[in-house]
Amino acid sequence: MTIEEISARLEIQQVLTDYSTAVDSGHFDDLDDVFTADAVIDFSATGGIAGPLAEVKTWLAQVLPNFKAYCHLLGNHDIAIAGDTATSRTLCLNPMQAPDDSTFLIALWYSDTWVRTDRGWRIRTRAQEKCFDKQL
Repeated sequence: MTIEEISARLEIQQVLTDYSTAVDSGHFDDLDDVFTADAVIDFSATGGIAGPLAEVKTWLAQVLPNFKAYCHLLGNHDIAIAGDTATSRTLCLNPMQAPDDSTFLIALWYSDTWVRTDRGWRIRTRAQEKCFDKQL
């Protein structure tokens, strides 16, 4: 690997962490620094919506406050760099606590396409692939 590829991988991993931080803290406007302005996001594999970034941010702001707690744990980053574009597949474990204190765990993969912009790496498309969900 070249130093440029190592740098790109580290930058992409940071943006993935920035995504989790924005969602888990309820700072949905911070997602503007994660996705391109024309990003298309598909959360339908886990019961969510598919659409442009603005619609997804609105949906997240409406849906997530219905849970008492939730968080994202990301790992197993599989990143392929091709110049100023990239693809990645990232495992996400997402426990969520419902208002009745029941907790369930969603395991999924984020499949992303990336583009390097003048502001750094940004996700252009995101789709979920569901692994499993389980009430704990």
